[in-house]
Amino acid sequence: MGRPRVGVLSRRLIGETALRLLDDDRDTGFRMSDLARALGVRVSSLYNHVENKTAVFAEIREILAERIDADAAPDPRWDHALRNWAHAYRAAFAAHPSTVAYLSALPLDATSTVGRSYDHLASQLQDAGWSAAESMSVIVAVESFVLGSALDASAPQDMLDPGDRADVPTFAAAYHARRELAEVQGATPADLAFTLGLDALLEGLRLRLGRG
Repeated sequence: MGRPRVGVLSRRLIGETALRLLDDDRDTGFRMSDLARALGVRVSSLYNHVENKTAVFAEIREILAERIDADAAPDPRWDHALRNWAHAYRAAFAAHPSTVAYLSALPLDATSTVGRSYDHLASQLQDAGWSAAESMSVIVAVESFVLGSALDASAPQDMLDPGDRADVPTFAAAYHARRELAEVQGATPADLAFTLGLDALLEGLRLRLGRG
């Protein structure tokens, strides 16, 4: 009972297991007892590696942040770098939508690697001409859009289907037109919305920067 069934118990293994439990049950999440059971250890053994449940979520954030950093291709152009980051960010959270609600309200840990990612983006934005304050607002604006898009990507793609309703003809035509366009482009309706929204957001930011 005192030994984990898989690997040596560590903060990373605890985080990865917690992430899997969240994926398996989006509604209830996990308890520390559930986590200990999945790892084949006593609950007390977990506290040798994590202080509390908040620390487990902090480790989950580190896991996702590493995936984002690995997938976000660097680019010397600030808008292209931001686009790459947004795509990697959305992919990471769309794969684990249950983490959005938890992590979006979790304060950033002082030692988090996420801080270094923000620092790199802020530096690149400021080098391009954004003020210090606006560089942070740009990051948060894009991040807020991405988190909503990640939830949309994981939602049922027919959740807005108007069905046979005759009282919303314009909405119904638009709904079916988007589905048809998505099929032609080999994408999902959520992908189309994300691409359009991100293009519009970046275009607006470029115009704002150009106006000084």
